[in-house]
Amino acid sequence: MDITSFVVSRRDNALLLGDYGSYRSQLSRRLLTVRKRLRRTTTPKSGKYAPKAPLTAEDVGRNHEFVDLFLLTAERAWAHAMHMKSTHSEDNASKGITGSTRSHIISRLHKASKSAQELVALLKDQDTSGATDADVLEARSYAASLSGAEEFEKQFEGQRPDDAPAQNERWQKCLTYYSEARVLYAALMRETKKDLFKEVLASTVDPSIRYAAYQSHLPRTMAVSVIAKRCFPRSNSDLTTAVEKLDPDALQEEQSASGAASKDSGSENIPNTITWRSRIANIADASIGQALAAVSTAEARLSSFLSSGNTDTISREKAAAYDEVLIASQDAADATRRAIDELEKERVDEGDARMQDLRVTSLAVNYALIGWRVGRNRVLIGREDGALLEGEVSKKPKRPRKDGKEWVEKEEANGRKLARLRERVVLYDATLQSIDSVKELRGAVRDAAFVEELEGKRAYFQALKCLNIAYSHALLSNHKNALALLARALDLASSSLARSSPATAPSAPQHGPPTLAIHPSQISSLHHRLDSLIARHRALAELHKFQQNSVIADAKNMTTSAPLVQRLHDYPAAGVDLKNLVVWPPKLEPVPVKPIFLDVAWNYIEYPGRATQIVTNGDGRAEAAEAVGGKKEEDEEEEEEERPQPQEKKRGWFGFGR
Repeated sequence: MDITSFVVSRRDNALLLGDYGSYRSQLSRRLLTVRKRLRRTTTPKSGKYAPKAPLTAEDVGRNHEFVDLFLLTAERAWAHAMHMKSTHSEDNASKGITGSTRSHIISRLHKASKSAQELVALLKDQDTSGATDADVLEARSYAASLSGAEEFEKQFEGQRPDDAPAQNERWQKCLTYYSEARVLYAALMRETKKDLFKEVLASTVDPSIRYAAYQSHLPRTMAVSVIAKRCFPRSNSDLTTAVEKLDPDALQEEQSASGAASKDSGSENIPNTITWRSRIANIADASIGQALAAVSTAEARLSSFLSSGNTDTISREKAAAYDEVLIASQDAADATRRAIDELEKERVDEGDARMQDLRVTSLAVNYALIGWRVGRNRVLIGREDGALLEGEVSKKPKRPRKDGKEWVEKEEANGRKLARLRERVVLYDATLQSIDSVKELRGAVRDAAFVEELEGKRAYFQALKCLNIAYSHALLSNHKNALALLARALDLASSSLARSSPATAPSAPQHGPPTLAIHPSQISSLHHRLDSLIARHRALAELHKFQQNSVIADAKNMTTSAPLVQRLHDYPAAGVDLKNLVVWPPKLEPVPVKPIFLDVAWNYIEYPGRATQIVTNGDGRAEAAEAVGGKKEEDEEEEEEERPQPQEKKRGWFGFGR
C-alpha cells in the first residue's frame, strides 16, 4: 500500500511549486476523481439525500483505492490547517494565533487525525483487508503524527511557564503521540532501509519532540530517541508486540535508560569527549554522543569490508561502503548544529564553556565528514590516488570461441582511457571543493598551521589533477602541453612536500579506509614519478620538434642528398631512403684520423703492460726507451751491452730542424 510514500511524495511535489493552498486544491480535485471512480460522490442538489454505507475492511480488501480515499481526506484537512496557519503567520508574525482561527485549525487537524484512525481500524483486520504488518504500522505512525500535531496546536502558546509539573502534564499527550510515530518510523526505516522515513523524522517528528520536551522541562542532554522510547505508550500491548516483532531492538534503549541497562545496550561505546588537534572538548549533548558512537561503528564496518582482501571488489562497491559512515557523520554534524542553534536562541555567550565545547565539536565533526567524502573520492579514483594510468582488465567471455582458440586480451582503447581520465578530473574537482569548504568552518582559519597543512593537501590533489590532464594530452600526442602540465604538477608536488608536517603526519602510510590524511611518502612517490615523466616527455617533445623541423625543411626543399650514414644526427621525418644509405661505388675521400701529436705522445706516456727505461744519449740528454715486457732484468742488461750506442737524433719532427 505504501502509505508513507503516497503522502510524502504528494506533499513534496505540491509544495515544490506552490503552497498549502494549492496543495489543498490538488487534493480536492484528486479526491473528487477517486470518489467518482468508487461511486461515493455526494448527492446532487436536485436529488434526495441518501446516506452512504460506512466503509468496511471488505471494501479495502476488494479495492485498495479506498485507502487512497482516507489518505486524501486526511491530507486535505491537514493542508487546510497548515494553509491557515501559514497565512496567519505572514500577516501577524508578532502575534499568536487565537480565537476562531485557532479553533478552526484544531478542528481541521482533528478531522485529519480521525480519518487516519478510521483507516487504522480497517487495516487491523488483516485477513479481510489484505494489509501486511508494515502497512498497519505505517498507518498507525501516520495517524499518530496527525494526532500529535493536533495536541501540539492545542498547547502551543510560544512561551514556557515555570510550573514544570503542570507543563509536563499538558504536553504529555503530544509527546506520547509523537513518540509513537517516532518509534514506528525508526523501526520501519531500519527494516526497509528507506531514506523516506528518515526524511519524515528529520522534517516533522524530531523537531516537534524536541520542542515538546523543551516545554515539558526535560533536560536538553537527552537525545530525541531516548525521549521517544521513554514516552512510548508501552501500556498498549498490541502495539508494543507489533513493534518488537518488526524490530526487536526498537525499545531496548528505553530499558537501559530507565536504570535496568545491561552492558549489551551499547551505552559504554558512547564517547564523553572529543579531541581536535590536541584540544579536548566535552560532549554535553547525548544526541551528539550517540551519533559519534554510530560513526565509530560504521567506521569499523567499513574497515572490515575494505581489509577483507577481496581483489575482485570493484571501486564502485568500495565507494558504496562509505555511505553508512557518511550518513552517520552527517547525523553527528546535524546534531551538533542543532545544539549550537539552541544555545544561540538562548543567547549564550561565545565565551561560555558549553558553547566553546560545541564549537570544537562542530569543527572536528565537520572535518571528519569532509575527510570521509574525500576518502570516497580517492577510492573511486583508484590505486595511488590516480598517479598511475593503468588499463582496465578486460574480462574474457565465458563461452569459448567458435574456432576453438583462446580469447586474446585487447588493449584498452584511447577513447575509454580518456573517459576514465575525465571521471578522475571530476573527482579531483570535488575533492578540491571539499578541502576549500574546510576553510569556511568557523575557527579553522585561525589555526595557521592547520591552514598550511590544508594548502599542502590541496596542492597534492591539484598536482594529481594536472598529472591526469597531462595523461590525456599525451594520449592525443600533445607532448608540449603534457610537458607543461607535468612541470606544473611537479611544482605543486614540491610545494605539498614542503608543507607536509612530519609532526602531525601518521607514522606509516594509512592502511585503514582512505580519508583526507596523506602520508609524506605518498607525496614523495608522486614527486619521483613526476621527475621521470618530465624527462620522458621532454625527450618526446624534442623528437616532435625534430620531426616538425624535418617536415618544414622537406617542404622547402632544404634537404641534402648526402647518404643516411652521414645524417644520423637528423630525424628522418619523411622516412628513410633505403636507396641512399652509403656512397656506392666508394669515392676517394679524406678520412678523419687522430692528430699526429698522439703518436709523439706515445714516447712519453706510460701505458699499462709497457715497461720503460731511461737511456742517456751521447750529448747527455735522457731519452725513454721501450723494453719488451715479460723478460727478466738479466736479459735486459745483456741486450743493453750488446746493443750499439744510439746515434744522435735530429731535432724536430720527421728529421726536419727547427
